[in-house]
Amino acid sequence: MSGEAARRSPKSVLDSIARIGVVPVVTLSDPDDAVPLVDALCGGGLPVVEITLRTTAGLDAIARVARGKGDAIVGAGSVRNVDEATSAIDSGAEFLVSPGLDEDIVRCAADHGVAAVPGIATATELLRARARGVEVVKLFPAEAAGGAATVAALAAVFPDMRFMPTGGITHANAPEYLRLAQVIAIGGSWMVPEVAIDGHDWASVKSAARTAVDLVEAIR
Repeated sequence: MSGEAARRSPKSVLDSIARIGVVPVVTLSDPDDAVPLVDALCGGGLPVVEITLRTTAGLDAIARVARGKGDAIVGAGSVRNVDEATSAIDSGAEFLVSPGLDEDIVRCAADHGVAAVPGIATATELLRARARGVEVVKLFPAEAAGGAATVAALAAVFPDMRFMPTGGITHANAPEYLRLAQVIAIGGSWMVPEVAIDGHDWASVKSAARTAVDLVEAIR
């Protein structure tokens, strides 16, 4: 998948993420690791990945996955400004995840027909996101911001909003979030530990992905 013609609609992308229930969040130092990593995730039943822009390898990694893994959904994480948003979209990202709410990034994503999931931590930020037409927000950092209890409290006031909490979520506390009806998915890195990526231990990644899928299926 590459280019505007092949890009899935924002609704299609978010609906697919909701069906999967878990978004692996990955930071890569070597773009050569991107495709084998996604192969492992797909093999374990997780055909979605959020590759962060925290390193210089991020954009190249996104581009390689977008070119080589047509069935996988690749997004960009840690998107902090419009320049990064545009570069990620040009590289093939089908969704953008930001640590906070930047309305220019939301507008950029909409202009390019790409899903935007901005980070929020307060009701005020959620109101601003909602006013901009955002349908899915990321509570971030989820655990530090009050965890599943905060999601539940915000969801009660904003029943039309959906959530993709990220930050401090592990296999152990994931069920607290997944049991909430308005949580479409959770973001986490426990199935893609740095030690496995650095050691090219793709079998471990595949196994951890399968365990994450089993967890989602057991709850939903």
